[in-house]
Formats: sequence, structure tokens, C-alpha cells
Amino acid sequence: MADVAIIGAGPAGLTAAYHLAKHGASVQVLEADEEYVGGISRTVNYKGFRFDIGGHRFFSKSDRVNAMWKELLGDELLERPRSSRILYGGRFYSYPLKPVEALMNLGVAESARCVLSYLKARGFPEKDPKSFEDWVTNQFGSRLFRIFFKTYTEKVWGMSCKEISADWAAQRIKGLSLWSAISSAIMAAVLPKSSAGKGEVIKTLINSFHYPRFGPGMMWERCAERVRQMGGEVLLGHRVGSCRWDSASRTWRIECTAGGETKTVQATHIISSAPMKEFVAALRPAVSGRVLQAAQALRYRDFLTVGLILRDRKVFTDNWIYIHEPSVQVGRVQNYKSWSPDMVPDPAYACYGMEYFCNSGPGLWSTSDEDLIALAKKELEQIGLGRAEDVVDGCVIRQPKAYPVYDDGYAAHVATVRDSLQENFPTLHLVGRNGMHRYNNQDHAMMTALLSAENILADRELYDVWRVNQDAEYHEAGPQGDQQEVGVGRLVPTRTAVAGGTS
Repeated sequence: MADVAIIGAGPAGLTAAYHLAKHGASVQVLEADEEYVGGISRTVNYKGFRFDIGGHRFFSKSDRVNAMWKELLGDELLERPRSSRILYGGRFYSYPLKPVEALMNLGVAESARCVLSYLKARGFPEKDPKSFEDWVTNQFGSRLFRIFFKTYTEKVWGMSCKEISADWAAQRIKGLSLWSAISSAIMAAVLPKSSAGKGEVIKTLINSFHYPRFGPGMMWERCAERVRQMGGEVLLGHRVGSCRWDSASRTWRIECTAGGETKTVQATHIISSAPMKEFVAALRPAVSGRVLQAAQALRYRDFLTVGLILRDRKVFTDNWIYIHEPSVQVGRVQNYKSWSPDMVPDPAYACYGMEYFCNSGPGLWSTSDEDLIALAKKELEQIGLGRAEDVVDGCVIRQPKAYPVYDDGYAAHVATVRDSLQENFPTLHLVGRNGMHRYNNQDHAMMTALLSAENILADRELYDVWRVNQDAEYHEAGPQGDQQEVGVGRLVPTRTAVAGGTS
């Protein structure tokens, strides 16, 4: 019997396995994918050309996360310049914003209207912003919201910006406003490099990041290898069917299928990064109808990448370009060669990722690979980023449940599930993006896994992992109930324990 069974071999699951194995715990990682670890952070190898599932910049404010990345990859973790733009109205806009360029592209009249709209929003903001549209309009004004946020966001989520919770905007673009974007651009232009980076860093505005030579999947393949070297098991092609809790023995019995056969894994603890909606349905004894209904109400957005291999005409060198054009379905275009030259085995070629946001079922998701590649070639030429005749090959990568949806009811549903599971399953730990139904970056997912692992090693709850914020920093209630920001890895007294623990 394992000390800990871990469902999912993505960043959260493998981080937990790595930390636990380092400290002598026996772990078994159960991953449904038959070929890859890494989850949404895997890298697909197609004929030697490598494609990511979305872009994954390795940048974190957490010293512990950065140290783990460096420990695993060392010099193979490259430092790369950030380069991204927005395509809108046939023109390109640098992102982060370059004010002079933006004004020139928009024209004097439209720029003046944007400024007036911004001033109006700042002077008369929505007092209680509930939707994404409310929140962004407060920060940028209604005209800039319509130009730079509305079309792309609705492509991503397939729903009106009025239906998306303001929580998502506050989490994903926290700290960013029109003024912060302009001031950041001005400061970068006038200050020497030695002054850059001082003070608070807004993730949305970073100028460089780290990236594995062969893509983010390289990080998690190396992590899985280290877990195995330390005696842990990482089992691919193992799809979990049910998780049965025995309160008398305080153990778990996990039924999974592998190679057409049913297998049983027993463990004292479960760490799950599986989608909350699916995992709750697999629990035995079954949760109450109210909790099951809350889990089933959670929604997801699916995602597919059409990977194109083409002759490299050096049309663009951005890491990615956001496509705000409503005339095409593609939402973003990746240039993997700009992430790392080693993503492409032949320098005469480039590999692009044409990214489409959709829902599983009829429509784009169920379209044949051949037709999707044809669509991607057509749209690449339509937006002026390549020629269809230069494309020599392609592949399609589908990612179900890529993005937890933040609709009006998601927070209440998550709270209902969380409270019930904490009460009834004391050795169950939810981590990561889908495990917690939180649209987070991989450093946040990793931190929730690290702290859950430390809770298990201590055999008590040192940390409430739901207090990890978007910057992968842990927040704890102090002795007087005040909110204190706890630097991860520092020894800071809390009510019940010492925050920090093992590293």
C-alpha cells in the first residue's frame, strides 16, 4: 500500500510526488494519458517538431518554485525574451502596450475617444463590478475594453463578457491598468537596465521568462524520471474509475483501468488534480445530492491546437500573437521556434500553433484533423502570418477541460464541494487548476501541491492550500486574525503551526 496515491501527472501531481518522494514517502502517480506526462503543460513531439498545449512562461515570484525548476533542469532552463502582440483591425499592437505605437495605430480621433472613455471610467466606476466587462471597463474604459478585450475574451470562453465573473479578470490581470501599462512602457524606455525589475512586478508586464530547451513537457518528463529514481511510481495509461474511502481503516481503495484490465491501488492519502466535476462523481461513499449537483454545475472550456510545419519565411518572431479579428476563428498563434530554437529540428522550417477555443461535441472539436489543418492554413494566410503553400505538414492536439469557467455560480459551487470533502474525507487533498477549479498558472498549481505534501508529511494541516494566491504566495491568518502575507519558505508563526516547514 502506498502512503499517497496521486491522480494526474501534471505540474501539481508531479510536484507533490517529487516532494513526497524526496522525504521518504511512497507514492503512486496515476495518469490517464498513455504517452505523456505534464497534463496541459506537456509538449507533443510530432516528427521531431515540438508543440506546446498553449504557451507556458516559466516565471514565478515564489523562490521555492523557481528553485525546483532550476534543480530539475539546470542550464537547460533557458532565459528567453518575451515578445507578444495583438492583431486588431489589420494592425499589430505590442503587448505590453507601447503608448506611441497604440496612438498611431488607433488614430488621433479614436485615441482621444479612448482617453475620454478611460477618464470617465476612472471618475465614475462601477461600484460593485460583478462581470469581466465591468471590471475591465473600470480599469481601461469602455472603448479600450471593446477594442482589446471583448472579441478575444469571447473567443476564449464562448460566452458574453457580461456572463464571465469579475473574479477571472481580477485574477488573471491583477495589478494591470491603463496607467500601469503606460508607466511600465515609459519606465522601461528611460531607466537603465539595472533599475528595471525593482519594486512590484506585474506578471502581465514581464519582459523575460525561463523556458525549457525542449518545451515545458521536458520539465515534467525530468520530474517523473526523478520520482521513479527515488522509488516512486508514475503509471501512464491508468484511468481512475472510483475512489472508495474506508473510514474505519482510514485508507483509500482506488479502482482504475489500464490496458483493458481493472487494477486496485490502496493508499492512506489521495492527492487529486483531476477535474473536480469528474472526481466528485467517482467518490465512494457517494457525496450528497446537493454536493454532486454543485460539482456537476461546474463548466469547462476545451481547447485544440492545429500544429503547422512550414518553410520559415521569418514572417514574425513573437512568442505568440493574440488574434482579435472577428473574421477568423483562431484565437492565438504560437511561434514555437521563438520559445526555443530547439523546438524545431531543421532551421529551414518553423512550427506554429493555431489555437482554437471550443466546447467538446459538435463543431470544431469533432471536425476531422484534415479539415482542421485546412482551416488553419486558410486562416494563417487570411491574417497575414504565413502562406498556405508553405505548409508542409500538420497535426491536431485536443485538450479537454483546459480552462475552468468562472461563471456567476462557480464560486458557490466550489465552496459547497470543498466544504463537504474537507468534512467527510480527511485524507483527501485537492490541488492544481482542475483539482481546485481555479484558473491558475503552473507555479500556483505547484505551490498548492507542495503545501499539500507538507501537510501529509506533518500528518496535520499546517496550511490551508486555498489561501495560496495567484502569485503562488501563501496567505495565512495571523494571531489576531489579520491577513498576513507569508513569504514561502520563511518561518512565520501561525495559530497552529510553523509556516515554512521542510523544503
